[in-house]
Amino acid sequence: MAIEASSEAGSHNRIRLGMVGGGQASFIGAVHRIAARIDDQFELTAGALASDPVRAKASAKELGIANDRAYSSFEEMAKAEAARPDGIEVVSIVTPNHVHGPVARTFLEAGIHVICDKPLTTTVAEAEEMVELVRKTGKVFVVTHNYTGYPMVRQARAMVANGDLGEIRLVQAEYLQDWLTERLEASGHKQAAWRTDPTRSGPGGCIGDIGTHAYNLACFVTGLQLDELLAQLSTFVSGRRLDDDVQILLKWKGGAKGMLWASQVAVGNENGLTLRVYGTKGGLEWVQENPNHLWFTRYGQPKQLLTRGGAGALVEAGRLTRVPSGHPEGYLEGFATIYTEAARAVRAAQAGKPPDPAVIFPTVEDGLASVKFIEAAVSSSANNGAWVRIT
Repeated sequence: MAIEASSEAGSHNRIRLGMVGGGQASFIGAVHRIAARIDDQFELTAGALASDPVRAKASAKELGIANDRAYSSFEEMAKAEAARPDGIEVVSIVTPNHVHGPVARTFLEAGIHVICDKPLTTTVAEAEEMVELVRKTGKVFVVTHNYTGYPMVRQARAMVANGDLGEIRLVQAEYLQDWLTERLEASGHKQAAWRTDPTRSGPGGCIGDIGTHAYNLACFVTGLQLDELLAQLSTFVSGRRLDDDVQILLKWKGGAKGMLWASQVAVGNENGLTLRVYGTKGGLEWVQENPNHLWFTRYGQPKQLLTRGGAGALVEAGRLTRVPSGHPEGYLEGFATIYTEAARAVRAAQAGKPPDPAVIFPTVEDGLASVKFIEAAVSSSANNGAWVRIT
């Protein structure tokens, strides 16, 4: 089944998109640009693509952005674009973490919708201010926890909501990588450098980079809210300033228990994001490296493999499926789903219509929840693994 958004592009002009960050040598900037175009909903028209003005201009030229819309700073970009009759309608923020808050605030105040990479901000206080500003301005705000866009993740969420698992008892999430097994940041590696720098990444390293993805995925699929956590954040690589391994016990509101393990020094793992959910009637398991499969077991019955587009797939999964069964569909398409859901929300807002309840994406409130998760885990670990309540 093709995603419904494909029909929208024919009757609407593409949404004018600006980007902050994501210039030359940026991995995530390229991912966002690809995702924005997969369903043909956006057109990149302006950018402040680097903090260095020369590199910002060069990056914009490479991407075909007009010279008069290639800006040296995000402040200049927000002011100029808000004043243009053909100014950008949405900004995509793909900078290091510490810049997310100031950029988002500037564009919201300029009346421009926001798509922001995670985490929302580096402090809870700033994240709470962002939630209030979004409510005040009424603008669409999307946080790109991209794994929520996978069809079989939507299938899992729907099955939990439908009661197929019964009352949820156990939730386990893990996200394992090995790319920071050595002190890569000391070699001049750009991505490693800022992700291990507390002034740019915030107080969490591994936990902010990938631990928040595992946490958000668990919340998204189960619908549960975290009550308390007990965390051990470790830094195994000598000289590194932030954590590279995270092990957490979880207590969910309502009585469910769980564990979360995230590591960037687990040798032999590439992008091992896994979620397991167990209830009184059944269990689910989803593995990101094989994203088109979802294992489901009813208690007392054989384990069942559900495939994207196959027998047993729900409407929620089918709506987001772009290619026939058996063809790989994953990371880029998951990002594209978030962008296309954002496009639907923006168009509804522009038309003065209420949000479509079928349109789902991580919101500014979800972003706040992830920042609270980071802060609580850092606090717990600093206090020798004390239980910390999420407020």
